Order: sequence, then structure tokens, then C-alpha cells
Amino acid sequence: MSIDRGSGRTLSPWMASIELPKYSSLSENVESDVCVIGAGIAGLSVAYELATEGKSVVVLEDGATIGAGETSRTTAHLVNAFDDRYYVIEQLHGANGARLTAESHTAAIDEIERIASDEGIDCQFERLDGYLFVPPGDPQDELERELEACHAAGLHDVEFVDRAPLDGFETGQCLRFPDQAQFHPLRYLAGLAKAITKADGRIFTGTHAKSIEAGENGKRGRVEAKNGKVVSARHLVVATNTPVQDLLTIHTKQYPYRTYVIAARVPRGSVEPALYWDTPHPYHYVRLHRDGNTELLIVGGEDHKTGQEKDDDDPHARLATWARERFPQLGDIEYRWSGQVMEPMDALAYIGRNPGDERAWIVTGDSGNGMTHGAIAGMLLRDLIMGRNNPWAELYDPSRKSVRAALEFTRENVNMAAQYARWLTAGDVKDESEIPRDSGGVIREGLKKVAVYRDKNGELHRMTAVCPHLGAIVGWNAKECTWDCPAHGSRFDARGKVINGPANGDLAPVESEAHAGSSKSHKH
Repeated sequence: MSIDRGSGRTLSPWMASIELPKYSSLSENVESDVCVIGAGIAGLSVAYELATEGKSVVVLEDGATIGAGETSRTTAHLVNAFDDRYYVIEQLHGANGARLTAESHTAAIDEIERIASDEGIDCQFERLDGYLFVPPGDPQDELERELEACHAAGLHDVEFVDRAPLDGFETGQCLRFPDQAQFHPLRYLAGLAKAITKADGRIFTGTHAKSIEAGENGKRGRVEAKNGKVVSARHLVVATNTPVQDLLTIHTKQYPYRTYVIAARVPRGSVEPALYWDTPHPYHYVRLHRDGNTELLIVGGEDHKTGQEKDDDDPHARLATWARERFPQLGDIEYRWSGQVMEPMDALAYIGRNPGDERAWIVTGDSGNGMTHGAIAGMLLRDLIMGRNNPWAELYDPSRKSVRAALEFTRENVNMAAQYARWLTAGDVKDESEIPRDSGGVIREGLKKVAVYRDKNGELHRMTAVCPHLGAIVGWNAKECTWDCPAHGSRFDARGKVINGPANGDLAPVESEAHAGSSKSHKH
């Protein structure tokens, strides 16, 4: 089974249930109309839409397989029930912005359904209802505001119902969102990839884009891989969850969060197939996944800022407690995993021309609607690159000004700035001897901070604790066995290889002082 666990040590049921198609790494210089960097839902949606328009397309993926990043870690809700609420979108983007948000996410579900049908992709696509409810005893005010905003945005079939169709607990009156959907995200990606290559698109995995240069004044863009091979293209699309070619352009306008998920078996037929969401912060989200003759209940939530969790915090345990109180038939937890969510300051993704570039395009800011934002990116960037007008372009424009979200911008960027105080603190541990096997910690050595991982064999791996993006100090994520940056969300595997932007390089190795002294003595 071909599974890339590049994002950490945990496993989702999607990873465990499919053998993904294999592709070679880039081994020669190539030219194309479009080079897409990233082979998740966004990158492959863009590549598919353009390839079927007749454009020559090259896709570069850093991971060993397609879908090696966040798409393998989603819970794969396909919804126009917007994560940040339509009454908030209306406040931030006006009534027309809310209408276009509803229109685009509805179209995204339809497009995924169409592609799955046209290409014969067996991805377990299924239409079902979604239910939004408040915790027991909470007022219904939020639901009433959301219902009014949904109707104003054109979602006239959203309605109040007496309760969600669950036997395990009483939700009370809630909102029903009809015609939502779910699917198996990696099966869908495998089908997209097959369709892309059928349309003469080329996909290369295990290929890290070391440098990305947008073309200017009619010149072609240039992407150089880590091995020195180059893709030149008229258009570049960076679909890497968060852009890796810019230092600041987008990264002060969106903020990284970890979200957590568990999955456990439930008796077949004991949970009504639907999507379920509650309203607290952080909120919870639930779906059912049929796995052979049994069913998995997938429960997510308990989000927090990336790299800012407490040492004794256990979001998976909190999820399990929440789920067992509401679904007493829940079996043993079989899967635990987490994912990276980029929260834009004004709730909507950034999809369009990269600010300051003529023919470089970005997809980021997925918020809690990454699957539909990815499909929107396919349709929107297809039209923009083909030179066609699209009614959603202004809404998702990465250069948009978000004056109404100024308070959120200030709050989040104050939080980012505060993370640099870690330069002044002591390390997690006093010295390397305190780090157990298969674990890591940051130590202070004079003015330096060093990230140290002790592998399962007891061997130490030392690297700088300074994130190469903008110099914040990374921290150890014991759940995923990664180093996470608390400022802008860059992530690295246990030995320092970059697995999440905005950093686009590894944590540099650091020689131990004892070894350095020994080497100097030897030279004398």
C-alpha cells in the first residue's frame, strides 16, 4: 500500500484504504502552458480543469504520492453550509458577497459530482443533509441569525427542524441544510490524476520546488526543483496549502490552526448518514464513513493555533469524551489524526493572481471548507488563465482589502509577534539527556536554540530551532512527531525536512559542541 505519512505519524482512514497511483520524480527540463505546484484537491482540480481545456499542464508534488498533504487529512465534508456562517460573511463582504459565497460553494459540490460521474471515479460521493445545532441549553439566537442570512444569500431550502435525526442525544431545534455531500478524498484525487494524464497532463511526485519565479513582461515563469531540473511555463499556480514563494504577502492575512479528528466503528445503521456540526468555539463536526460491512464515525474539532498547544493538552481525548457522551455505541478509537487549516482574516479563501505577479496564481486560506474551496479554485483559475470573466474573481481576489476584518487582523498578528518571545526563554529541556527515544525538544546552547530529535534507536538528530521562513522558534509536536512554527505555521518532520509552508527549506543541521570540539582537536 502506497501511503505517504509526510505530514506526521498519525493515519486517516483515507490513507489506510487506497493504493495511490505512482508517478516518477522530475528528471529532465520540461516546458508547459501551466505548472501547478501541489497535488492536493486544489492543485489537481486546477490541473484537471485546464488540461480538459487543452492546456499543457505539469504538476509538481513534494510528497511521495499525490494527496500527501492536507487533503489526506480532511474529513471530506462537501458543503455550502459555510464554516464561518453566512451572517458573518454578510457583515464582512456584504449581501452580494454572501450570495456569491453560497453560489460558488454550491457550484463546487456540483462540479465534484459532475467530474466523478463524467470520469467514472468511484469516490463514494453521496448527497445527504447537514444539521447545525447549538449545545444543550444554549440560546437559538445564532441559528436564527444564520437562517435569515442563508435565505438572503439564496439558500432558500435551509430550514428549522425540531431535532437532528440522532438517537444518541437530543440536539433540540436545529438548522437543516439539504443537498450537502461527502466523499472519499483520495479516491477522488486518484481519479482526477488519471483524467489529467489521459488529457496529456504530466504529474511528478517526490519533486520539491526549490525556487519559484513568476514570469514578467511576457517571459515564461520558472520552477527549479531541488535536483536542479527546471519547469518553464507561461502560468504558475502555487497550491501548497499556504504559498511558499512569498515571505509576507499573504502570511499576515491568514493564520494556521491544527484541527483534530478521531474515527471509531459504530454498529451498522446505528447513526443516520448525515453531516453534523455544532456552534461552540472550537466547534465539532461529524460524519459517517462506510468501510466494508462496517461503519466508521468520524468526529473532528478542538482546533488551536499551530505550534501553540500546551504540553499536557490532549485534543483527541477531548474529542473521544465529547463523542461518547453523544454516541454511546462508539467502539474503540481506530484512527487519530490532525490537519492544518489556514484561517483567512475575512473568512474566505484567497484564490487568484498572486499580488504583484502577472502570471502567478495562488490558492490558500481554505478555512473549514477546504474541499469546496479547492474545487472553486479549479473553476475560477481555469477561467482567469483562459482569459474569461468569472463572477467570483473579486470575492476571492488575494489582493482584496478587508477593512471590516481589521480587528481580527490586529488580534492575530499580535499573537504572531508574541511568538518571537520564545527566543528569550529557556529550552524545553536542559540538555539532550532528558529527551526520550522517538521524541524531541528544544534546548538552549548559549545564544542558539537547537531542535533535537532522539530516534527510536537512540541516535540524536540536531538542527536549528529557527524557522527558515521568518525566524520564529519551532516547537515539538508529539502527536505528529513534527516541528511546528507557532508564528506562521511552517512544519518540519522529526529530522527537519520541510512538510508545510510558508517555509520552503529544511531546518539546517547543527553540529554538537562536543563533536565540534573533537573535530577541531583532530585538525590540530
